[in-house]
Amino acid sequence: MAHLTLLQLNDLHGYLEPHPELVRTGGGWRFERLGGLARIASIFAKARVESEGAVLTLDNGDTFHGTHVALESKGEALVPLMNALKIDAMTAHWEFAYGPAGFARLAAQLDYPVLAANVFRKSDGAPAFEGRRVFDRGGLKVGVVGLACPIVDKTMPPSFSEGLRFEIGVEECRDHVAALRSDEGVDLVVVLSHLGFPQDVQLANDVAGIDVIHSGHTHNRMHEPVVVNGAIIFQSGCHGAFVGRLDLDVEAGRIVSHRHQLIPVDDGWPEDPEMAALVENAMAPHRDRLSEVVGRTTRPLHRYAMPSAPMDDVLLDAIAAAAEVEIAFSNGWRYGAPVAPGPVTLNDLYNNIPMNPPVSRVDLTGAEIHELLEDNLERTFAADPYAQMGGYIKRCRGLTVFVKLENPKGERVDRLFVGDEPVDPERVYPCAFVTTQGVPRRYGTGRRDLQIDAITALRRWLSRNVVGDGLRPPSVIVV
Repeated sequence: MAHLTLLQLNDLHGYLEPHPELVRTGGGWRFERLGGLARIASIFAKARVESEGAVLTLDNGDTFHGTHVALESKGEALVPLMNALKIDAMTAHWEFAYGPAGFARLAAQLDYPVLAANVFRKSDGAPAFEGRRVFDRGGLKVGVVGLACPIVDKTMPPSFSEGLRFEIGVEECRDHVAALRSDEGVDLVVVLSHLGFPQDVQLANDVAGIDVIHSGHTHNRMHEPVVVNGAIIFQSGCHGAFVGRLDLDVEAGRIVSHRHQLIPVDDGWPEDPEMAALVENAMAPHRDRLSEVVGRTTRPLHRYAMPSAPMDDVLLDAIAAAAEVEIAFSNGWRYGAPVAPGPVTLNDLYNNIPMNPPVSRVDLTGAEIHELLEDNLERTFAADPYAQMGGYIKRCRGLTVFVKLENPKGERVDRLFVGDEPVDPERVYPCAFVTTQGVPRRYGTGRRDLQIDAITALRRWLSRNVVGDGLRPPSVIVV
């Protein structure tokens, strides 16, 4: 009988050091200080010793984007650190924020391949990346198929996908699995996916012959894997706060038993000295600036809730004030480490809106606001998992939206108000937003960027307000 250990890092989002995280308890939440690549290096090293080298280490992507250090270097500050982790393969999502050419330059510096069987060049239809790779571990031939996030050319800024076409990847995955089984004679097939957990469950149902799916994108902290159509599916949170480990016993090309751990990256793990030095080298030029205190909060700020989130309440208040409007929109982003009550630093701001876009204004009719919200709710809660293309519900301010999530497409907004007045479909409402994910280009008139960016707007608002004073009710209410 052969043994194989799979290690998973998903949705790191550029977090190099320990940071505050919210962990669920029976009574709600508590803060813990988790993460850090120096601790993760120790977790990986211990697993490699325990498994006598029969280890495959896979990264689901959303790795080189999400913090100021990552964005300022276009991901390159993380390259030596990720190479030092001895990753075997990755797939991608926010890495495309640097444009396909920028991501290609980044990928060329890695010691491991980017696998993305579902991304194609528009010019000739050819695959833009390697789709699969075979690894020899512990006497086993393990085939890995990569699937990048398919929404890059559908919901994200056009520059992210210039010249590329993204598919959900079902047919491509099926073809690669068949080739691995019939042509390459592998013992196991692993799918390295950034589709999202609901999509991966559907993929397992649609594609036979998958043994394991390393799931990413939706930031699920899965304490136990699920088994669907013979495929073991697991996912391990975000920000490097947890590492996933799956130990397999394999006989005659079949998994006969498995053991899973969701490993908290806490202070029980020693810091690997070499990785700690690499992290310090990357962080040192930025520490003084990012540690600047820019405000205070009396309540936890986070994005770990579906209908509304305190972190985005602050962002929306700031951009509405900068644009001198009442209504504001941002995207339902999932990433961004939470902020504990106390001082708010510049680093906290960059963690939650690292791209620092300009604050923008647009005039929307009431009918457009209604359509925009319905479209977002469908992308978030579509009955077909492959049609789910959002993060969480779109964040908004200045509106009160009552929604019925169980309703069919186009019928989820139950009532929509501005103040105490129902939204008038014909009336034009001036609105603020950040990024085209906040308000897609097909909506509104008079769209324009203001001469103020999101970080400056946040700093200005925080200099005048303590977060938590005068709390307002949530804008989106599920009924």
